[in-house]
Amino acid sequence: MSVNLEYYKVFYYVAQYKSITAAAKALFLSQPTVSHYIRALEEALGFSLFVRSKHGVILTPEAELLFPHARRACEELQAAEQLLETVKSMTVGQLRIGASEMTLHNFLLPYLEQFKDRYPALKLKISSSTTPGALTALQKGAVDFAIVISPLDDTEGLSVVPLAAFQDIVIAGNRFRELQGTVLSLKDLTAHPLICLSHGTATRTFLEQQFLKEGVPLEPDVEPATTDLVTPLAAHNLGLGFVPENFAAEALRTGSVFRIPLKKELPPRHICVVSDSSHPVSLAGRQFLALLPSCSG
Repeated sequence: MSVNLEYYKVFYYVAQYKSITAAAKALFLSQPTVSHYIRALEEALGFSLFVRSKHGVILTPEAELLFPHARRACEELQAAEQLLETVKSMTVGQLRIGASEMTLHNFLLPYLEQFKDRYPALKLKISSSTTPGALTALQKGAVDFAIVISPLDDTEGLSVVPLAAFQDIVIAGNRFRELQGTVLSLKDLTAHPLICLSHGTATRTFLEQQFLKEGVPLEPDVEPATTDLVTPLAAHNLGLGFVPENFAAEALRTGSVFRIPLKKELPPRHICVVSDSSHPVSLAGRQFLALLPSCSG
């Protein structure tokens, strides 16, 4: 049996008010329309539902059986509508972001602050991971979207939008001052101790690819877990470090490290937002993306 749900809603209001006139007023419908819906429901069910009286209508025994079920259904729908209204007003809900450590520290924080200022009632769930880890969380539906760094592998079925470009550079501490002013190739760098992120990160994969293009493997001597450790490790003369330029900006300014130019500079990379069409972005997620430079239209 397929019955228009609107008929049950009209039945509920008539049964609640025990009046077609009052139900029509509550539903913003005409009395003939309400009567038509009731007749259609009676025909579909094969039972009379109301008996008219001088004071309104009286429920038949069959209607008495139907009423509690119709009431629960209508109350559940009303509760759902109220919940969606609170979601629309951005007073309830959460924003779930998967982010690599570098994008969180180097890009996201100002936008998260803006978002929280606008929507203080919303909860933020930020999963900090490697780029591959953030993409896995996205594909599992554990986050609304991921903000990660290029290059990205295995993005079939995903939407990738570049947000900002950045440049990786090579830095060194004072113990390597004899290299200052010299221009080196990646192959030349292998004669010195190197600092690079560990396996399983997008940065490590990217750098390994660049070294292989010059015919040499990347075999770092120091492998920190996070990008923000590269600059202090280089400043303490543990090797030549690969780091995004702005991560080393303060150390370059104070002179605790210096930049080693390359004969062929590393290709620029991008911070990207990645979403999965099979897991639609929530309203909170869409509002956050509207704050980002390449997502604001």
